[in-house]
Amino acid sequence: MIDRRVLLSGVALPACLAGAAASQRARAAEDAAPDARLIADLEQALSHAVLTGRFTVTGGDSEKLTAERYELGDVKHLGDGQWLIQARIRYAEHDVSLPLTLPVRWAGDTPIICVDEIAFPGLGTYTARVMIYRDHYAGFWTGKDHGGHLFGVIQRETDGNEVK
Repeated sequence: MIDRRVLLSGVALPACLAGAAASQRARAAEDAAPDARLIADLEQALSHAVLTGRFTVTGGDSEKLTAERYELGDVKHLGDGQWLIQARIRYAEHDVSLPLTLPVRWAGDTPIICVDEIAFPGLGTYTARVMIYRDHYAGFWTGKDHGGHLFGVIQRETDGNEVK
């Protein structure tokens, strides 16, 4: 005869694990769908902002940091996780202005701009993950045969002071 405790533990443990997994999936779904306040905050934080920072090239000179600058125009949530970002991108000898439609995913209350094998006219094809937190950005990028890290600050013109 089967011990009743073994039978109950054989049923109870999988039931508890299934419940925990369902709860975790529900939390992940909540994180994936930001509320209206987070969306509005991100639109406001990035619209007409200037992101200035540096990037590295993995395997390159670890002492060398190259300057980068992203001058943003309007930033709008389009729905279904897609965002339209008007951007002027400047680094090294490159200087292009593009309308970018990109997905933004969320880690709790933190937005992550996702680029997956997107061809940027005049720049090349890139993949990246860029986290936005308060007045900073940081992430990882890859191009055709190179990649690295990027990081910097998010600045806004205030009281007529121009962002340099």
